Amino acid sequence: HYLISVPSSMVSIIDSNDLGLEIINLTTVDKTTSVVELKMNNVNAEQLDSPENNSSNTQRLVDLGRLMIAADSLGAAQVMIDKAVENNLDVEKDFGKLINSETSVVITMLPEGKHSKEVYLKENGVLDKVSKNCLLIDCSTIDIDTSKEIGKKANEKGIKMIDAPVSGGVMGAQKATLNIMVGGSNDAFNQALPILKLMGKNIYHAGEIGSGNGAKICNNMSLGITMIAASESLMLAKRLNIDIKKVHEIMKNASGNSWPISVYPPLPGLIDGTPSNNNYRPGFSAGMMNKDLKLANECAKQVNASTPLAKMALEIYDKFCEEGNGNKDFSAISKVVGGDAWNYPID
Repeated sequence: HYLISVPSSMVSIIDSNDLGLEIINLTTVDKTTSVVELKMNNVNAEQLDSPENNSSNTQRLVDLGRLMIAADSLGAAQVMIDKAVENNLDVEKDFGKLINSETSVVITMLPEGKHSKEVYLKENGVLDKVSKNCLLIDCSTIDIDTSKEIGKKANEKGIKMIDAPVSGGVMGAQKATLNIMVGGSNDAFNQALPILKLMGKNIYHAGEIGSGNGAKICNNMSLGITMIAASESLMLAKRLNIDIKKVHEIMKNASGNSWPISVYPPLPGLIDGTPSNNNYRPGFSAGMMNKDLKLANECAKQVNASTPLAKMALEIYDKFCEEGNGNKDFSAISKVVGGDAWNYPID
């Protein structure tokens, strides 16, 4: 049995009889966290690697995931619980009731370190309930110290644990092409790998526990900075009255290319399926980017690293969120640099 805790926007488990996955229970826990209890029969790495298993079957559980809850603290959102009940889904408000000594894998994906601490370390939390045979996978993007603290406590109990934050947003979750950055022992990583292949395409073992979050923080620091840079470049082209589509095509094939330019552009009309083409409804919210930039700046202070661009990016996103845009996609930061030249629809 696998007990998987995820936010509705990041559901990426493949619901497929071909894979031997059987959904036993679907549980809403809080505004960002939902739980899927699965039974996995005769699954091996070769099955998980097949292209057909990594595409068409994914959407069914993604659609199911949209019935799950959406918040930031532990405590049920009644409106989503009611919706789950209406759709004949089992609802269990108490996360702890789903965990016992027979649970073999627990996967969590929570907003902040304080939530991970509460789930794992509180009295009668995960570490108090599972056996030494249980594998713990925390996919939360949280501070490195908290990852290490939880990992240390798990290790003291003889329980294998990895931190495995993900990158790729809703599109990556829907297509099961997430990048997963893992911290933990070689044994724990190898044990988790077949499960992680259900969720993502590129899975990297970054080092010991905490290294996954360290790698994710570095990645998202760069992402936040380059999204602002991409926004500035394209908005400058607009003010210069140059065809933005042509500038975008040039940049994709020139030295100014970046992930925000080639995959996730901050202006609409450039790449189908991106949040900018959907009124900036979030794939990855500005609030989450703001949180990750705070983590990056905190890490930089701890190790005396000079990160002036990260500091400036945090200031820009912080102000954007304070103005009520935290639930918009982080690519909507183009609104800030666009000024009076920015005239795109935004929810």
